[in-house]
Amino acid sequence: MEKEAVIPTRPARKYLSEEFKIDSWESLEPIFDELLERQIVSVQSLENWIHDLSEVEAVLSEETAWRYIRMNIDTKNKEYEEAFNFMVTEIDPKAAPYSDKFNHKLLESPYCKELNEEKYRIFLRSLNMQVKLYREESIPLFTTLQQLQQRYGAITGSMSIEHEGKTLTLQMANSLLKETDRELRRTIYEKVNAARLEKSGELDQLFTELIRLRDKIAKQADYANYRDYKLDALGRFDYTTEDCFTFHQAIGAECVPLVNKVDQARKEQLSVDSLKPYDGDVDPTGKSGLKPFVGEKELIEKSIEAFRRIRPYYGECLETMNAMGHLDLESRLGKAPGGFNYPLYEIGVPFIFMNSVGSLRDLITMVHEGGHAVHSFLSKDLEITAFKNLPSEVAELASMSMELLSIDQWDVFFDNEADLNRAKKEHLEKIMAVLPWTATIDAFQHWLYENPTHTEEERAENWLRISSELGSDVVDWSGYEEARKYQWQKQLHLYEVPFYYIEYAIAQLGAIAVWRNYRENPEKALDQYEAALSLGYTKPIGEIYRTAGIEFNFSQEYVRELMEFVWNEYSKL
Repeated sequence: MEKEAVIPTRPARKYLSEEFKIDSWESLEPIFDELLERQIVSVQSLENWIHDLSEVEAVLSEETAWRYIRMNIDTKNKEYEEAFNFMVTEIDPKAAPYSDKFNHKLLESPYCKELNEEKYRIFLRSLNMQVKLYREESIPLFTTLQQLQQRYGAITGSMSIEHEGKTLTLQMANSLLKETDRELRRTIYEKVNAARLEKSGELDQLFTELIRLRDKIAKQADYANYRDYKLDALGRFDYTTEDCFTFHQAIGAECVPLVNKVDQARKEQLSVDSLKPYDGDVDPTGKSGLKPFVGEKELIEKSIEAFRRIRPYYGECLETMNAMGHLDLESRLGKAPGGFNYPLYEIGVPFIFMNSVGSLRDLITMVHEGGHAVHSFLSKDLEITAFKNLPSEVAELASMSMELLSIDQWDVFFDNEADLNRAKKEHLEKIMAVLPWTATIDAFQHWLYENPTHTEEERAENWLRISSELGSDVVDWSGYEEARKYQWQKQLHLYEVPFYYIEYAIAQLGAIAVWRNYRENPEKALDQYEAALSLGYTKPIGEIYRTAGIEFNFSQEYVRELMEFVWNEYSKL
């Protein structure tokens, strides 16, 4: 008999009462006042204060998380939307001034210098940056910004197409782009494009308003532009804007030629005069789309088994989440698009949200988000909430590495070696393609915020320029010029989490390096991987990468070295 998953209980609170809930600002305000007014008389009392504040932050974060999760699960539920909006409009604006005062209280305490420098270095570095960025007059702008950002999910979540008498979400529709019938693929692609183009004007206007607000926030904080402001807000202490540009060039030089080779081979295998955008997902040998699982239950069971095979603990993490109802994986009408692993800092067990329809892409999303989940488990016992609040370069290293660490266990999902090899090959093709796409989105964002008063026409022109420079030379967009012009609107990050994207490319390189180590010495590579993830954010990014046994490196030489490894693995399949 399989042992039942152990469901953890919430750790006992040390400061707040066990019954405390955030149901109004009045319930929170006295707690904030006590923390603000408390006398700090020693370094020990300062540490106690940090831990009490951390507990409040964990409770507040988890409450916001659950309201966000419920709203995404059912975008039509006005009660869920109002509950999340309450946090955004009533709690966050009133809590923000306290957060700034707490930062000043800590940093200006005479006992701050007596804190263990190694333990608190990264934490204090972040607090100093928060103090630098904070402007009380920007609080209403952040509230408006959060409300506007929600509109993206509502607009895109409502998109659907009609096909053969059925209403399909765009996720469901896109799964048909793997079908071997080229005419069907063309039809579906055009219907999806029509649905997107119908909303393109609305999404353009929304984005213009987001850029205007973001630029205003940056100017209020005395920054030249939102790009510079946001990179500081994201805590980009360990690399520069110039490093990003260097990385874009390295990807263009080393990855784009490989993408062109893959696309040229695809064109020849399909025996088509021109490779169209709807030809990119179909199997070029004429086989129908891979179906690694049917339904949510099977996806969960097979994912647990694959994770258990890598290391039993990884499977136990997913088992625990499943037993607690922390998995919502299937696509449904009215459910927001996308997928995420949301950390829950008080209980310590995260939540995975995604929109699966039974495709290989869904399998990869599951192991990706599962990597984030394992990271949450490995770092959940760190002392304070801030230590678990990860930079994306570290968070995405965990998830992208898991995609590759799990790849040899995908036979759980496939009955024969041919399908297994095909799945591996498709995934490596996507990895080679995602690096140029990531560089494209990042380069586009740099341009957008360096030129915040641009017109919608200039936005489209520069998107086409950048995506042409870093995109495939083989794919023929003729007849779909409008679709290409608005291709960027599919990228949720541009609307909801600006500048959170180059991290995917940085982490993807790191993940390839972890995988290379795993090929050479599996147990050592996993030990290093876990050691790195267990650090949370208590060390600089470069040190975390070194703990994982890899480099934090943007050079063209390093990109070439790792892409050669990927190409060699790809060529074996």
